[in-house]
Amino acid sequence: MKRLRRIVEDEVVAEFLKAEFYHSRFDPDRAQFAACVHSPNLMDENENAIRRALLFRKRGDMWRELPADTQWWEVELEPQDLERINVFPRAHWRGISDGDFRVLQVAERVRERLNPTSRDVFLSKIRLLQAELQSVGPQSTIMLIGVDETRPMTLLEGNHRFVSALLLPREIMMRRLRLVCGFSPNMESCCWYKTDLANLFHYVWNRIKDLWTREADMSRRPARSDDAVMPAATQGKD
Repeated sequence: MKRLRRIVEDEVVAEFLKAEFYHSRFDPDRAQFAACVHSPNLMDENENAIRRALLFRKRGDMWRELPADTQWWEVELEPQDLERINVFPRAHWRGISDGDFRVLQVAERVRERLNPTSRDVFLSKIRLLQAELQSVGPQSTIMLIGVDETRPMTLLEGNHRFVSALLLPREIMMRRLRLVCGFSPNMESCCWYKTDLANLFHYVWNRIKDLWTREADMSRRPARSDDAVMPAATQGKD
């Protein structure tokens, strides 16, 4: 793995929010903040605060688990790096993985299940993302977390897109994905990277705090004066 350039957290938040903004939780705010989300100005601190508050509305419990010293980098994968990447161990990924969360193994299980006539919602989403990833357009940003370049990494955001890309020819995959990784020597204290009792207890405590936090209170965040109404995304892209 090669580190290409350091990325500020505001840019990571902006990319993460773009991928989440289709969710129904953002329905009340989509018209007002669509321009702020889809055309972010990272030099505007007010916009950065708005995007962070919006993201925390849905992913505050996830973001708080990341170590405070996490550094974000745009990275380039080498073929052998794929062996060290794991899917985010949640929801239906647990059933598909059968306990083996290595992304190459998960992708192979998905490949075995793909059937053009299947009505399975998950497989339909994978087929749709495959088609989107082959089309011309902006690169799709995938987010990983890890301790350093030599240790295992976990997909924090973009499980569906990354697995879909693995089902394409490798040259297309590498061309269509933009990869961002959060590194921290303390990443093993994050339950999304390493699941143990201590990390899970920390996560539950943060969920409790999230019940009364005001960080995601959008009523206290002024809107950008030139916010324009944009069409909502029609398809989730995790």
